[in-house]
Amino acid sequence: MEVRLRTPLSEEDIKKLKVGDIVYLDGTIYTGRDEAHMRALEYLEEKKEIPVDFNGAALFHCGPIVQKENGNWGLVAAGPTTSSRMNSLEPEFIEKLGVRIIIGKGGMSSDTVDAMKEFGCVYLAMTGGAAILAASGVKKVEGVYWLDLGMPEALWIFEGENFGPLTVGIDSHGNSLYEEVQKEVEKSLPRIKEALLG
Repeated sequence: MEVRLRTPLSEEDIKKLKVGDIVYLDGTIYTGRDEAHMRALEYLEEKKEIPVDFNGAALFHCGPIVQKENGNWGLVAAGPTTSSRMNSLEPEFIEKLGVRIIIGKGGMSSDTVDAMKEFGCVYLAMTGGAAILAASGVKKVEGVYWLDLGMPEALWIFEGENFGPLTVGIDSHGNSLYEEVQKEVEKSLPRIKEALLG
Protein backbone atom coordinates (compact mmCIF):
# COMPACT_ATOMS: atom_id res chain seq x y z
CA MET A 1 0.00 0.00 0.00
CA GLU A 2 1.17 3.55 -0.74
CA VAL A 3 0.05 6.39 1.53
CA ARG A 4 0.67 10.08 1.94
CA LEU A 5 0.53 11.40 5.50
CA ARG A 6 0.71 14.81 7.14
CA THR A 7 2.30 15.51 10.50
CA PRO A 8 1.44 15.69 13.35
CA LEU A 9 0.09 12.13 13.40
CA SER A 10 -2.26 10.29 15.72
CA GLU A 11 -1.81 6.77 17.02
CA GLU A 12 -4.74 5.79 14.79
CA ASP A 13 -2.82 7.03 11.69
CA ILE A 14 0.16 4.92 12.70
CA LYS A 15 -1.78 1.74 13.50
CA LYS A 16 -2.99 1.55 9.87
CA LEU A 17 0.56 1.19 8.55
CA LYS A 18 2.01 -2.26 7.91
CA VAL A 19 5.53 -3.49 7.20
CA GLY A 20 6.34 -2.94 3.52
CA ASP A 21 3.94 -0.01 3.00
CA ILE A 22 5.37 2.99 1.12
CA VAL A 23 4.91 6.37 2.80
CA TYR A 24 5.32 9.98 1.64
CA LEU A 25 5.25 12.71 4.26
CA ASP A 26 4.02 16.31 4.30
CA GLY A 27 4.38 18.72 7.20
CA THR A 28 6.97 19.25 9.90
CA ILE A 29 9.90 16.83 10.17
CA TYR A 30 12.51 17.20 12.93
CA THR A 31 16.07 15.92 12.67
CA GLY A 32 17.74 14.37 15.67
CA ARG A 33 20.80 12.21 16.22
CA ASP A 34 22.45 11.06 19.47
CA GLU A 35 23.25 14.51 20.85
CA ALA A 36 19.77 15.93 20.22
CA HIS A 37 18.19 12.83 21.79
CA MET A 38 20.38 13.19 24.88
CA ARG A 39 19.69 16.90 25.25
CA ALA A 40 15.92 16.52 24.85
CA LEU A 41 15.84 13.77 27.50
CA GLU A 42 18.06 15.86 29.81
CA TYR A 43 15.72 18.84 29.38
CA LEU A 44 12.81 16.59 30.26
CA GLU A 45 14.54 15.31 33.39
CA GLU A 46 15.52 18.84 34.45
CA LYS A 47 12.00 20.11 33.68
CA LYS A 48 13.33 22.57 31.10
CA GLU A 49 11.19 23.51 28.12
CA ILE A 50 12.04 21.59 24.94
CA PRO A 51 11.85 24.07 22.02
CA VAL A 52 9.65 21.84 19.82
CA ASP A 53 6.70 19.53 20.44
CA PHE A 54 7.62 15.97 19.48
CA ASN A 55 4.14 14.64 20.24
CA GLY A 56 2.78 13.16 16.99
CA ALA A 57 5.97 14.17 15.19
CA ALA A 58 8.27 12.62 12.60
CA LEU A 59 11.88 12.38 13.76
CA PHE A 60 14.55 11.96 11.08
CA HIS A 61 17.89 10.39 12.04
CA CYS A 62 19.89 12.73 9.86
CA GLY A 63 22.94 14.97 9.96
CA PRO A 64 21.99 17.43 7.20
CA ILE A 65 24.25 19.70 5.20
CA VAL A 66 22.70 23.15 5.41
CA GLN A 67 23.97 26.52 4.22
CA LYS A 68 22.87 30.07 4.81
CA GLU A 69 22.14 32.34 1.88
CA ASN A 70 20.73 35.86 2.25
CA GLY A 71 19.89 35.15 5.88
CA ASN A 72 17.91 31.98 5.13
CA TRP A 73 18.90 28.36 5.62
CA GLY A 74 18.95 26.17 2.50
CA LEU A 75 19.18 22.39 2.55
CA VAL A 76 21.95 20.86 0.43
CA ALA A 77 21.74 17.19 1.44
CA ALA A 78 19.86 15.15 4.05
CA GLY A 79 20.94 11.52 4.03
CA PRO A 80 19.74 9.15 6.76
CA THR A 81 22.03 8.24 9.65
CA THR A 82 22.41 4.62 10.80
CA SER A 83 19.66 4.36 13.39
CA SER A 84 21.38 1.82 15.65
CA ARG A 85 23.38 4.75 17.05
CA MET A 86 20.20 5.81 18.85
CA ASN A 87 19.21 2.34 20.17
CA SER A 88 19.93 3.12 23.83
CA LEU A 89 17.95 6.39 23.73
CA GLU A 90 15.01 5.72 21.43
CA PRO A 91 12.68 3.66 23.67
CA GLU A 92 12.62 6.41 26.31
CA PHE A 93 12.29 9.09 23.61
CA ILE A 94 9.24 7.33 22.13
CA GLU A 95 7.64 6.78 25.53
CA LYS A 96 8.18 10.22 27.03
CA LEU A 97 8.00 12.52 24.01
CA GLY A 98 5.29 10.85 21.92
CA VAL A 99 7.09 10.74 18.59
CA ARG A 100 5.04 8.74 16.02
CA ILE A 101 7.49 8.26 13.14
CA ILE A 102 11.21 7.60 13.13
CA ILE A 103 13.04 7.82 9.80
CA GLY A 104 16.49 6.35 9.30
CA LYS A 105 18.41 3.44 7.86
CA GLY A 106 19.36 0.00 9.10
CA GLY A 107 16.57 -0.70 11.59
CA MET A 108 16.58 -0.56 15.38
CA SER A 109 16.87 -2.84 18.42
CA SER A 110 14.19 -5.13 19.85
CA ASP A 111 13.78 -2.71 22.81
CA THR A 112 12.86 0.06 20.36
CA VAL A 113 10.51 -2.28 18.47
CA ASP A 114 8.79 -3.05 21.79
CA ALA A 115 8.44 0.68 22.56
CA MET A 116 6.97 1.30 19.10
CA LYS A 117 4.41 -1.42 19.72
CA GLU A 118 3.52 -0.18 23.20
CA PHE A 119 3.29 3.54 22.44
CA GLY A 120 2.26 3.64 18.75
CA CYS A 121 5.24 4.51 16.57
CA VAL A 122 6.66 3.25 13.26
CA TYR A 123 10.12 3.13 11.71
CA LEU A 124 10.35 4.34 8.12
CA ALA A 125 13.43 3.26 6.21
CA MET A 126 15.10 5.56 3.72
CA THR A 127 17.64 4.30 1.25
CA GLY A 128 21.20 5.08 2.27
CA GLY A 129 23.05 7.33 -0.16
CA ALA A 130 19.83 9.12 -1.14
CA ALA A 131 20.78 12.44 0.48
CA ILE A 132 19.90 14.56 -2.56
CA LEU A 133 16.59 12.72 -3.09
CA ALA A 134 15.73 13.33 0.58
CA ALA A 135 16.57 17.01 0.26
CA SER A 136 14.24 17.29 -2.74
CA GLY A 137 11.33 16.35 -0.43
CA VAL A 138 12.07 19.26 1.90
CA LYS A 139 10.25 22.40 0.82
CA LYS A 140 11.86 24.66 3.40
CA VAL A 141 14.19 24.73 6.39
CA GLU A 142 11.95 26.31 9.03
CA GLY A 143 14.63 26.78 11.65
CA VAL A 144 17.19 25.21 13.96
CA TYR A 145 17.80 24.75 17.68
CA TRP A 146 20.88 23.57 19.56
CA LEU A 147 23.30 24.61 16.83
CA ASP A 148 25.99 24.61 19.53
CA LEU A 149 26.01 20.80 19.11
CA GLY A 150 27.27 21.27 15.54
CA MET A 151 25.40 21.25 12.23
CA PRO A 152 24.85 17.46 11.97
CA GLU A 153 23.78 17.06 15.62
CA ALA A 154 21.52 20.13 15.86
CA LEU A 155 17.74 19.94 15.95
CA TRP A 156 16.61 21.07 12.49
CA ILE A 157 13.02 21.77 11.52
CA PHE A 158 12.07 20.90 7.95
CA GLU A 159 8.85 21.46 6.07
CA GLY A 160 8.36 18.25 4.13
CA GLU A 161 6.45 18.01 0.87
CA ASN A 162 6.02 14.54 -0.61
CA PHE A 163 9.07 13.48 1.43
CA GLY A 164 9.93 9.94 0.44
CA PRO A 165 9.59 7.25 -0.70
CA LEU A 166 9.92 5.72 2.76
CA THR A 167 9.31 2.04 3.51
CA VAL A 168 7.68 0.88 6.74
CA GLY A 169 10.54 -1.20 8.13
CA ILE A 170 9.01 -1.65 11.61
CA ASP A 171 5.30 -1.20 12.23
CA SER A 172 3.43 -0.44 15.45
CA HIS A 173 2.31 -4.08 15.75
CA GLY A 174 5.84 -5.33 16.41
CA ASN A 175 6.56 -6.56 12.88
CA SER A 176 10.03 -5.88 11.48
CA LEU A 177 11.38 -6.32 7.96
CA TYR A 178 14.84 -6.58 9.51
CA GLU A 179 13.86 -9.53 11.69
CA GLU A 180 12.17 -11.23 8.73
CA VAL A 181 15.33 -10.86 6.63
CA GLN A 182 17.47 -12.16 9.53
CA LYS A 183 15.25 -15.25 9.85
CA GLU A 184 15.48 -15.91 6.11
CA VAL A 185 19.27 -15.61 6.24
CA GLU A 186 19.48 -18.00 9.18
CA LYS A 187 17.19 -20.46 7.37
CA SER A 188 19.39 -20.32 4.26
CA LEU A 189 22.75 -20.70 6.04
CA PRO A 190 22.80 -24.54 6.15
CA ARG A 191 22.10 -24.70 2.38
CA ILE A 192 24.78 -22.09 1.68
CA LYS A 193 27.36 -23.92 3.83
CA GLU A 194 26.51 -27.21 2.15
CA ALA A 195 26.88 -25.65 -1.31
CA LEU A 196 30.21 -24.06 -0.38
CA LEU A 197 31.66 -27.13 1.29
CA GLY A 198 30.22 -29.39 -1.41
